[in-house]
Amino acid sequence: MNQTVTESSIRRTQQSRVPSDTRSLKTGVLLVNLGTPDSPAVPDVHKYLREFLMDGRVLDIPFLGRWALVNLIIAPFRAPKSAKIYRQLWEEEGSPLKFYGHRVEKLLQAKLGNEYVVKLAMRYQSPSIKAGLDTMRQAGLQRIVVIPAFPQYASASTGSVYEKVMDIVGHWQTIPEISFTNTFFDRPQFIQAITEAARRYMAQTDFDYFLFSYHGIPERQITKGDVTGQTCRFGTCCDTLSNDNQLCYRAQCFATTRLLVKELGLKEGTYITSFQSRLGSTPWIKPYTDEVIKDLAKQGKKKVLAFSPAFVADCLETTVEVGDEYKELFEENGGEHWQLVESLNDSPLFVELLAEMVGEKG
Repeated sequence: MNQTVTESSIRRTQQSRVPSDTRSLKTGVLLVNLGTPDSPAVPDVHKYLREFLMDGRVLDIPFLGRWALVNLIIAPFRAPKSAKIYRQLWEEEGSPLKFYGHRVEKLLQAKLGNEYVVKLAMRYQSPSIKAGLDTMRQAGLQRIVVIPAFPQYASASTGSVYEKVMDIVGHWQTIPEISFTNTFFDRPQFIQAITEAARRYMAQTDFDYFLFSYHGIPERQITKGDVTGQTCRFGTCCDTLSNDNQLCYRAQCFATTRLLVKELGLKEGTYITSFQSRLGSTPWIKPYTDEVIKDLAKQGKKKVLAFSPAFVADCLETTVEVGDEYKELFEENGGEHWQLVESLNDSPLFVELLAEMVGEKG
């Protein structure tokens, strides 16, 4: 006798398969930042640099050339210099990127409650993505939400996290539901957290210019991401976001600046977007922050408020590079006052934003 299969009969069948103890069906939240050496000692910095730069999404050249460049030139020669800089950054609790990450981990866990398991992970070094995912696997979680802690999308950051997670879980026999968040540069809480921090400095000093410095990437990584093959021209194409360039890192950085400028009520001609931390001789996305700073000082700008909106936690690229090195460069060229707006770190608004993104994933 034929039976008609109805939606209600399917639901009844599915419900009968649900374990009776639904309290065990929790959601895992893996919050992933870039990474930091385990200590400022040269061997740990060498180890970190090697893992970081051997990532084919970071140094996107053929493997043999990448291996030789990283292991024979960059890591051996750069590790001692970088270790000195990391010692400037290091605090009693360790690396700010890591200890702020653990604070956010605890705050987000408290906000989400017992139905969630929140783990901090680093794309490079510890705590590793694999360790976080293994914990969730052993707990038998129903689903996992992966949040790369990068406001704007780049292949070398968010894309690398996606690839690493999929590579790890691809070897599991049973894979739970896994979802990824992408960008959050345009989220109200992100913009509000930065502008609230900036207004505290603006209330104390009458700044005559505002600089928004983002981490740079090679131009080739932008053009490789242009699936149309016709959109990216490194000109006005980044002035707006469209379907064609919605995942363009450079365009998203300019969009971030526009949102912050609007919220802060800055006047045209008083701000600029630039890119820092370039490595090697190949072209990176422009304008370069160090060159912009020299020009600003020569133009007679005396008081600059600097932002690093590509980072959610204080780190070498913010505290040391923007906060100290660029301050020195500005003053050497005639500037008088340079102030860095700190990162989100453990801001309640940042925790609220993360909880909202988790909620949107079910």
